[in-house]
Amino acid sequence: MSTRYFSDLHIHSCLSPCASDDMTPANICGMAVVKGLEMIAVTDHNTARNLPYVQKCADAYGLLLIPGMEITTREEVHLLGYFPDVPTAVAFGEELRGHMPRGRNKPAYFGNQLIVDEDDQTVAEEDCLLIGASDLSLSAAAEKVRAYGGVPVPAHINRGSNGLLVNLGFFPDDLDITAIEVSRALPCPQDVQEGRHILHSSDAHYLGDMLEAEITTGLEEKSVNAFLSYLRSPVAAVHEVQRL
Repeated sequence: MSTRYFSDLHIHSCLSPCASDDMTPANICGMAVVKGLEMIAVTDHNTARNLPYVQKCADAYGLLLIPGMEITTREEVHLLGYFPDVPTAVAFGEELRGHMPRGRNKPAYFGNQLIVDEDDQTVAEEDCLLIGASDLSLSAAAEKVRAYGGVPVPAHINRGSNGLLVNLGFFPDDLDITAIEVSRALPCPQDVQEGRHILHSSDAHYLGDMLEAEITTGLEEKSVNAFLSYLRSPVAAVHEVQRL
């Protein structure tokens, strides 16, 4: 029998140039506890270099951290990747770095890209242009996530220019996807949702935008492996991600 956990599975840290500098690992985890969350995923753009510090903070607060990343594909579609552990996510990010544009970030224009430790100390500033698109196609990026033991989940498919349905105008028939992230604020075709797990998350770039304790995810146990198994599993008659 599964247990339900309050979750927010799409959060950006201060390493994402579009996120607030206040989105440090400690602040994210502290806010998650204040809001009553039990599991979170930090999913920075095209990198996982803040995840080791997020893991330390999550462990200190008793939160389950799902190691993640938001990959920008060649088509400029946003694809969430959820990984079995932090080292694997970091390794994936280092490989992805070779598929990113060679240009450097311009903080005054794009925003800071800060690697911050568990004590809110800036360790380094990432100079790779994380806001750009990789040279991986959507299908290639999804396969590469799987090769690292992860699960690919198209992000906010019905919202923004980087949502799959908005960007492409359709859901590719040959894309083997078992879960999708859907914006609750906008309509989404029912046929795309059928047969897939549905995630609702904040895509928070500011602390105040993180979800309250309103979305639950049902897992057999409180672990990353249980979450990945859930995403890969056949869809039940009633989705196990629910809004209270």
